Amino acid sequence: MSKISVMVVDDHPMWRDGVARDLAERGFDVRATAGDAASAVRIAKAVRPDVVLMDLNLGSASGVEATAQITAQLAGTTVLVLSASGEHADVLEAVKAGASGYLIKSASAEELVEAVTRTAAGDAVFTAGLAGLVLGEYRRMAAEPEDAGPRLTERETDVLRLVAKGLTARQIADRLVLSHRTVENHVQSTLRKLQLHNRVELARYAIEHGLDS
Repeated sequence: MSKISVMVVDDHPMWRDGVARDLAERGFDVRATAGDAASAVRIAKAVRPDVVLMDLNLGSASGVEATAQITAQLAGTTVLVLSASGEHADVLEAVKAGASGYLIKSASAEELVEAVTRTAAGDAVFTAGLAGLVLGEYRRMAAEPEDAGPRLTERETDVLRLVAKGLTARQIADRLVLSHRTVENHVQSTLRKLQLHNRVELARYAIEHGLDS
């Protein structure tokens, strides 16, 4: 059997190189690594790996967008998120973008090897406790009327309310006890769902729908 080909995407060079080295030592064909979303999409299209191991926090851009582009453009490539975040909103956004699985970075080397192998075989692989979350969300979505319009998560709504009040991302992060990057991810996700272009339009939307009260 041919080796499973893998690409590792992470903005921390030591972590990225360590994961790539571990996978290579265990018999995987590590075709490339990348440190940001733009290069991840570009390189993935060039090397066409079976599995992309994708971090979500990639500096100025989110791994969610890179995941969406890779899964849309490369039919033979699957994305397995490997992230430090276990927040439900991050998991659901990654899956909605096309990720086949979601693994927390605290996973052991053996768990990572198994997850990559299963992802390449077409399985959906999640850190314990997250599979039920994803299944429950899809059941909820299936039960909604098709014309229900864009649905924001509870956390996205919380962030939207504070955007409407004029708070910065860092102020929102402090208020909701989240990381600055997580707040930015929620903002970008909300912009996509509502088909808006910037925070001014986001604030206007929130005010028009009474979310600034």
